[in-house]
Amino acid sequence: MPQLALLHGRAWAALFGQLRRSPRAVCIRMVHSHSQVAEAVLTSQRKPHQEKSNFIIKTPKGTRDLSPQQMVVREKILDMVISCFKRHGAKGLDTPAFELKEMLTEKYGEDSGLIYDLKDQGGELLSLRYDLTVPFARYLAMNKLKKMKRYHVGKVWRRESPTIVQGRYREFCQCDFDIAGQFDPMIPDAECLKIICEILSGLQLGDFLIKISWKAVRHEMVAKKGLAPEVADQIGDYVQCHGGVSLVEQMFQDPRLSQNKQALEGLGDLKLLFEYLTLFGIAEKISFDLSLARGLDYYTGVIYEAVLLQTPAQAEEEPLNVGSVAAGGRYDGLVGMFDPNGHKVPCVGLSIGVERIFSIVEQRMKTFGEKVRTTETQVFVATPQKNFLQERLKLIAELWDAGIKAELLYKNNPKLLTQLHYCENMGIPLVVIIGEQELKEGVIKLRSVASREEVAIKRENLVAEIQKRLSES
Repeated sequence: MPQLALLHGRAWAALFGQLRRSPRAVCIRMVHSHSQVAEAVLTSQRKPHQEKSNFIIKTPKGTRDLSPQQMVVREKILDMVISCFKRHGAKGLDTPAFELKEMLTEKYGEDSGLIYDLKDQGGELLSLRYDLTVPFARYLAMNKLKKMKRYHVGKVWRRESPTIVQGRYREFCQCDFDIAGQFDPMIPDAECLKIICEILSGLQLGDFLIKISWKAVRHEMVAKKGLAPEVADQIGDYVQCHGGVSLVEQMFQDPRLSQNKQALEGLGDLKLLFEYLTLFGIAEKISFDLSLARGLDYYTGVIYEAVLLQTPAQAEEEPLNVGSVAAGGRYDGLVGMFDPNGHKVPCVGLSIGVERIFSIVEQRMKTFGEKVRTTETQVFVATPQKNFLQERLKLIAELWDAGIKAELLYKNNPKLLTQLHYCENMGIPLVVIIGEQELKEGVIKLRSVASREEVAIKRENLVAEIQKRLSES
């Protein structure tokens, strides 16, 4: 359309420029100009139709729309996760969906190739955020914060091959909880593991196990911790083992390990962690597993990952391999990478795999034929008679003003049966009915959709009666 507007303006300019010439010349120019406009209009009308035949309406690869039914389930999951974060004293935080590209580079190791880069927009090289952890570290360094407990729920983007059936997407939601600051060893780490247990137990996904380990065992100990290769190999003997505090105690008793200062410090931290986990009542949910290794470069210490365990009670369900449903760890050096002076802020955190959890819940709902309400409407305003739209509007305004969730049909004269069927289909529990008789007597009929029982309530008592019934349901 901009091209058409420009052409149209030029055509008129040409006409005005010919006003001093003969009428015949003006007529000729006018015909020519109008033919140009007409041709442009026909071209603009033809082009979309020509292109439309090759156009496929779909979402981009690795993304999806969420239906109203799916949004109800998703919001319930997020509400439970966020309420747990708040219960542990976290503050909410949000950061931009995209960051300066240099802020994200060299933070993810081999996974850096999965970052979505944006085209140059006004001189800045930008990338979509890959996770919520690096933006949090940037926020701490930029604002010179040394201590913070925060949660963040938001979308992130990764340019990997999506596996939709396993809950893996290119665009997905992350729910993060992190504790930043210098504290006594293992107390924040233990709280993060406690939070994972609370969330997974609350969502009733079935039995689960949280594996904990050190970041990139052998490479970390040889290349970064300065351990001799032979000592790392001795620790490697335990890589195939997994267990609780007893395994840590066994490693403590191994003279090959107890003679090394770094190994002894690490084992001491893990022993202390298991003491706290025992006090929290979750030690049986934790398995010390040295084979676990998380790929992101910024982890520096204890790492953990939660997996669901298939139980006999779930035999009727189709197995769903979704991998880990929560993960996290300690990253003490990430904030220092953004600070000009390299000042470090120790951090530990966790991320809940909402998309994978949602895939599990969605599959179970299909298996058991569960249905969900897509609205929260509590009361429907109906009438059996014509020309009662004004009275319905006045009545529904009273309910809205009282904080009651209410609906009506957008018709002047709807049939009563149509209105009642709508309530049954949408799962609305109560109907208020107003007609000529009710208007004369100053009452409103209150109907229970489930039992179909009706009672007449004085209009001034209607709101109180509805609130009472809703509180009892």
